[in-house]
Amino acid sequence: MNLLTTSEASEYLRLGERKLYELVAEGAIPCTKVTGKWLFPREELDRWVLSGLMRPAGMTHAEAPLILGGSQDALLEWSLRESGSGLATLVEGTESGVGRVLRAEAIAAAIHFHAEDDARSPDGDANIAAVRAMAGLHDAVLVGFVRREQGLLVRRGNPKNLTGIADVLTSGAAMAVRQPGAGAQMLLNKLLKQQGAKPKDLRRLEPPCLTGPDLATAIRAGRADCGIATRAAAKAADLDFLPLLWENFDLVMRQRSYFKPALQALISFMSQPLFQQRAKDLTGYDTSPAGKIRYFA
Repeated sequence: MNLLTTSEASEYLRLGERKLYELVAEGAIPCTKVTGKWLFPREELDRWVLSGLMRPAGMTHAEAPLILGGSQDALLEWSLRESGSGLATLVEGTESGVGRVLRAEAIAAAIHFHAEDDARSPDGDANIAAVRAMAGLHDAVLVGFVRREQGLLVRRGNPKNLTGIADVLTSGAAMAVRQPGAGAQMLLNKLLKQQGAKPKDLRRLEPPCLTGPDLATAIRAGRADCGIATRAAAKAADLDFLPLLWENFDLVMRQRSYFKPALQALISFMSQPLFQQRAKDLTGYDTSPAGKIRYFA
C-alpha cells in the first residue's frame, strides 16, 4: 500500500495542510494514524476524489436510498444492526440486488454468483467476472465481506442417506429450491449441469424459497428432504449439513457510494473483534476478505 504523509497528501490533492487537517477532523477523508502521524493511502485518496466528481446537468446520478439489496445472510444482517450503519435490507437474491443498484434503488448489493460455464470466470472468481461483464457497472467497487460454506441441508440423521446432488437425482428426494437469480440457485444449476441433468429432473418443492432460512424451515417442517444453503442456516435450523464448497460473498456498489457514511460504518465494523467472534459463533465463515476491495473498475 502506498501511504502518503500529510505534506505529500496535501501536495497530491492540491490542498493546504490546514484544510487537510480539517477534513481529517471531520472524518471526511480516508486516513490512518500510526505512531502519532497521519498517513493517507494513495489509492483510497483516488477513490475519494472520484466519488465526489461533479457532473454537468443531465449527467447527475440519482442518489440511491440507504438500502442493501441482494442475498440474505445472517452475519450480514447482524452486522448492519451492530455497526449502526442505518442501512435497511431488501432480500431478493443476487441478480435482483444488482438490478436495484443499477436502477439506483439500492446503494449496494450482497452477491454470490456461480457460473454454469467455468470459462466465464477462468480465475475461479465468479463475482468479479460477473461485475466486470456488466456494462452498467463500469464504476463498480467490490468489497469483500466473507467466504461462506455452502452445502446440502438435510434433516437430522440424514434419513435419505444423501451425499450429494447425484443422490438427490437418483433417490427422488424432494428438494427445496431457490428463485431464479439467487446465488444458491445458480450453484444448484451448475451442479446439475455437472451431472448432465436439468432442474426439471428434480422433484422440486414449489413455490421456490426466497431465502436460505426459508429453505431450511421447509426441510425442518418435512416439506422437503434437502436443499442448498449455508452452514450457518443449517445450524440455526438444527439440520445436518453436507458441505459442497466455499464461495465468495461480496458487497457491490458504485464508486461514488463507497465513501458514504453508512457503507463506511459497515466496512469499518468488519475489522472489529466482535465481527470475527460472531462469524465464529455462527459457523461456516472465513472472514479474511472482510472489508478488502477485491475489484475496482
